Amino acid sequence: MVDVSAKEISTRTARAQAVLRMSTATHAAVVHGTGPKGEVLGTARVAGIMAAKRTPEAIPMCHPLALSGVEISFETALPADAQGRPGIRVLASVKCTGVTGVEMEALHAATVAALTVYDMVKALEKGIEIESIRLLEKTGGKGGDWKG
Repeated sequence: MVDVSAKEISTRTARAQAVLRMSTATHAAVVHGTGPKGEVLGTARVAGIMAAKRTPEAIPMCHPLALSGVEISFETALPADAQGRPGIRVLASVKCTGVTGVEMEALHAATVAALTVYDMVKALEKGIEIESIRLLEKTGGKGGDWKG
């Protein structure tokens, strides 16, 4: 693990996304909370928050951080892709005050929330695709602000 003890404390934020593509029927079940395992988006929100808090357990070289905030939101009205499949965008926002950034926590949160959506409705459709997992922006730290 990298020694970050000489770095300055600053407020650090990161936002990441994951996009899911699925059939119209599966999309409706997600949006209306009628998936076979229950209310999908609420469960995925909790999973994403838990994932952000436990990132160092999944990513070996990540430092444990005292997160001051994690928000998971969903955009459910994405335009259809080339195959006519509607989409859902998972947005994860993470914040802390510390010596290292929270990009991995935001990416981990968005990814686990998307995987949870898949798990909640896989009985309806196995071909759901998770795409476009990426960092959208980060602030703070020596490297300054970045927006993709």
